[in-house]
Amino acid sequence: MTFWLHVHMSVDPRTPCLVGVAQHTVRDQPGPEPLDLWELAARRAEADAGAPGLLERLDSIQVVYTESWQYDDPVGRLAERLKAEPRHRVYSMVSGTAPQTLLGAAAAAIAAGEMDAALIAGAEALATRRALRRAGEYPAWSHRADPRRPYGWERPPHPAELAHGLVLPVHTYPIMETARRAAAGEGIEEEMRDRGRMMAPMTGVAAANPHAWQRTVRTPEELVTPAPDNRFVGWPYTRRTVALAEVDQAAAVIMVSAGLADRLGIAPERRIHLRGWAYAEDTWEVAARPVLGASPAMEAAARHALARAGTGLDDIGALDLYSCFAVALRAACAATGIDPLDPRGLTVTGGLPYAGAPVSVYVLHSTAAMAERLRAEPGPGPSHGLVTGVGMHLTKHTYAIWSTEPGGGAGLAGLRDAAAPVHTAEPVPITVTHEGTATVAGYTVAHGRDGAAEHGILVVDLPDGSRAHAHVRHPGLIAEAENAELVGREVHLTPDAQVNVATW
Repeated sequence: MTFWLHVHMSVDPRTPCLVGVAQHTVRDQPGPEPLDLWELAARRAEADAGAPGLLERLDSIQVVYTESWQYDDPVGRLAERLKAEPRHRVYSMVSGTAPQTLLGAAAAAIAAGEMDAALIAGAEALATRRALRRAGEYPAWSHRADPRRPYGWERPPHPAELAHGLVLPVHTYPIMETARRAAAGEGIEEEMRDRGRMMAPMTGVAAANPHAWQRTVRTPEELVTPAPDNRFVGWPYTRRTVALAEVDQAAAVIMVSAGLADRLGIAPERRIHLRGWAYAEDTWEVAARPVLGASPAMEAAARHALARAGTGLDDIGALDLYSCFAVALRAACAATGIDPLDPRGLTVTGGLPYAGAPVSVYVLHSTAAMAERLRAEPGPGPSHGLVTGVGMHLTKHTYAIWSTEPGGGAGLAGLRDAAAPVHTAEPVPITVTHEGTATVAGYTVAHGRDGAAEHGILVVDLPDGSRAHAHVRHPGLIAEAENAELVGREVHLTPDAQVNVATW
């Protein structure tokens, strides 16, 4: 108690801190609509803060984009439910980094004295959507947007990506994985074995997490071995090693100034502080990445977040690395200097393939879980946790250091500086169609819902230094792609309308 009293007395009243967190998982479908889930999570976060009436005095309500339903006024509808009248309202774009960018912006505003209390909430009900679809029904949910708004991405795919069907993450991330694998000198079987070893411990964390969607402990072999219930989605990835998006889950966090927390009587040991965070970007198009299987932006974000927090990696007691796909985990480990088998574990939730991946909302869950973890481990000194986010196709990156101890005045200044990207890369030019030779830089094989291979998708280097996309259509060549290393192989491209067809 002496430690907490000392810290409490020295805190700048503008210091932002998490005081309320909540998670909720709906296991019986059909379940509630997202608006109901936002409200439920918000009220539970208020209860967690132990400050009745906190929701009604919010300065800001921010909602993470939901895929499940288009509301006419998402933030306004939630404000009505909560009987709040916030002057600041935000509905995010689609991105796995959205929760942390909202949290970071709220922290900066609190540190600047522009607000005292912010709620960030998010939810998906895609499991209910699936259940209704299978029953031949459509959701009868409230306040539907009319007309429908455009999809919530910040920028549309490149025309060449659209032409080649390279839009889904289950295809883009495997392409980056094969490029990484080849650069590391790993064989196909070695990559799969190591992926299973890296991800199997996550299933144990999920099994112990009451909010996790899948709570079954799996062996490495069960995760990576293809089977009728574990088909390839985008080779070499099986279903059990990719993000699980069709879930009904919600989360919410409440951030306030230390001054307001004092006035509300929120105990110092309930407060979790954002010591430092950073945002960085790689190129938006996968084919435009100078290094197809790595992320210099992740390295920059990790370095800046740790520096702003005034901590080192050895000071971090708990980790949650964004785990939508194995290459995202591996890139984060490489960028941050973490062993994929680190004894601290790579997740406090179980990760997106097992705890659940409610599209753009996951980092709210990992942040709430990290806050609970840090609260449970107060000691004579501070406890620190690292939470990361990834957006789009390994494009956008957030690193956040949370702590039981505030960072002080320098930390407040760092929060205000963190929103600007700390890394951007000069993109490789993309050629839409090409006739002639090319060299494979990365590839995948798309599989259908029946598990059958459908076609190969390549990213190739062209002689002029640009990159292009291509399809592999011949069944024999598709089969060969899954059994032999294609990266570095010379292929021949022949345009077919806007699609390049590869042969060798």
